[in-house]
Amino acid sequence: MTEASNERRRFSRIAFEAPVQLEADALKWEAHLIDISFKGVLVQKPSDWPSSAPEHFKMSIPLDAENTIHTTLRLVHAEATQLGFAVETLDLDSATLLRRLVELNLGDESLLEREMAALVNA
Repeated sequence: MTEASNERRRFSRIAFEAPVQLEADALKWEAHLIDISFKGVLVQKPSDWPSSAPEHFKMSIPLDAENTIHTTLRLVHAEATQLGFAVETLDLDSATLLRRLVELNLGDESLLEREMAALVNA
């Protein structure tokens, strides 16, 4: 990533490895999360990924037996081994779980508050 794009990034990416499930129409894929932010998700490209993929998806990210982040996404780029998605919607429970995940990984409450303010004003 270039220095200019790093400066434009308003949301910290959190490296977080977890299995995820992607759904579009009646299709489902299992993938592996690489990183996540309030505005985007990067996953490893499933081996059975179609050459002509849909644009909008639902994703489930299980954190533990009781907590799962649910989001709707838009595919923004497909590389040879990775898929990048923009977060379109996030329900309140999922946003709370993601906020806690970011908070634990950033270790800086002031940075978290800036990101939350940027998310609200986006």
